[in-house]
Amino acid sequence: MAGPDSAPQRQENDDMPQYLLLLHSDPTGFQRMSPQDMQAAVQKYVKWGDRLRQSGVYKESHKLANDRGRVVQGAGEKTRVTDGPYSETKEILGGYFLIEAPSYDRAIEELRDCPHLAYGTVEVRQIDTM
Repeated sequence: MAGPDSAPQRQENDDMPQYLLLLHSDPTGFQRMSPQDMQAAVQKYVKWGDRLRQSGVYKESHKLANDRGRVVQGAGEKTRVTDGPYSETKEILGGYFLIEAPSYDRAIEELRDCPHLAYGTVEVRQIDTM
């Protein structure tokens, strides 16, 4: 995988919007893959991430643990912790990519070849810099 030194040198543009690409999928689909199929899928993600780095839009990404996480609601003594966002959902948030793009349309263009689209959905959200 390409390291930070291999990213194209470009000037930071504080005015360039950033978009969070949230990768949702049913983790059981990946669990049913053979080791060879899993390795091939991982290579597709690496290749796609390298393309984002080469084009200069990549900021960061991480894979999340294969669980539903926890949801915390309320405050003080009324705090309630539950598993996952919704117990009835089969999809989990499996990871994210943070990219820069001048618009939603451009962010969507950048993910049209995202390998994750074969396994689940990608939610695109603009970061509010406040």
